[in-house]
Order: sequence, then structure tokens, then C-alpha cells
Amino acid sequence: MSDQPGERRAYDSPLRRQRAAETRERIVDAGAEIIHGLPIWNWDALTVRAVAERAGVNVRTVYRHFATERDLRAAVLHRLRKEVGIDLSDLRLEDVAGITARLLGYVSTFPIAPRTPRDPNVAAANRVQREALRRAVAGPAESWPAADRVVAASVLDVLWSVVSYERLVTDWELEPKEAITAITWVIGLVEDAIREGRRPSP
Repeated sequence: MSDQPGERRAYDSPLRRQRAAETRERIVDAGAEIIHGLPIWNWDALTVRAVAERAGVNVRTVYRHFATERDLRAAVLHRLRKEVGIDLSDLRLEDVAGITARLLGYVSTFPIAPRTPRDPNVAAANRVQREALRRAVAGPAESWPAADRVVAASVLDVLWSVVSYERLVTDWELEPKEAITAITWVIGLVEDAIREGRRPSP
């Protein structure tokens, strides 16, 4: 009877726990490395098999530490949040711009690629829209440096995009009319800034 407790203590030994923690860390490291090599957080490629290969362990080992692929992805996302160093637990309005700059600065270290293949007709329509916005901004902001005019036009392009509308309706659960009101409200703020000569760059 005295052998059983001794065996259990050996199984739960500090060395064993340390090795398990190191293996878990290696698995999360491997997941983060995969994400870092992909266009802006392409989570579809973060599979248990891919992480196991990168970490040099078998699939069963990954599942010993993470019951599901979703749990693995959550751990990798937590690692990425630690890397960027953003804490949203006590976010204040005056912090938003600085945190945005830090987050997007971090995101800019990832490769970038369109999320979906671009249809030639859609791409052509987008070019027409961009040129129209450049012309619309050029008049009121003709004294601005060209780079500032491009920034202003590009922000308007992002605001009126279908993607922005979809995000407001699906993620924020706004009614379509509310989403349209929100987008046109911000567009109005940008228009006012342009007319008043408040350039995006200092």
C-alpha cells in the first residue's frame, strides 16, 4: 500500500510538471510562429497538426495540453495579446488612439494579403471609387501635401465600404439604419476636418 502514494508523487513530481509546462510553452510558441508567418492572423492555418509539426511533438501531445483546437487557438491568441502589450480591462476614451496605434503597429509586422480573391470587376469598381474620392478631397484640401490628401481619401474609402457596414451589423448588432447613421456621422466628421484644414499629419 505504501508503494502507491510514492508512485503518485513521482508522477506528479516538480520535474514532470516543469517538463509539461515547457512542452505546453513550446506548443504555444509554435502556434504563434505560424500566425506570425501568415497574412494578418489567418487562423484557418492554425491547426493542431500544423502546430504539432512546428513544435516537434505528435498530435496526441498537443491534445494532452489542449482539449480542442479552439483551446489551442485561444492560448495562441492570449500569447499574441501579451506580445502587443495591450490591456483593455480599464480602457478610457483618451486611451483609444494610443492603443490603436500600438495594435496596428504590431499588426503591421505581419504579412498582408487580401482576405478573399479579388474579382476583376470588383477591383475595377474599387479603383473608380478611389479616384472619385481623391478628386473629392483634392479641391478642399488642395494646399495639403499629397500624402495627407491620400490619407483623407483612404479613410473615407474605408468608412463607406461594405466591410465596415457588415462589421457594425454583425459584430455590433446594430440595425441597418443605425449602421448607416454611424458611418455617415463619422464621414461628416472627416469632411469637417478637411474643410477646416485639420490635416491627418501633425
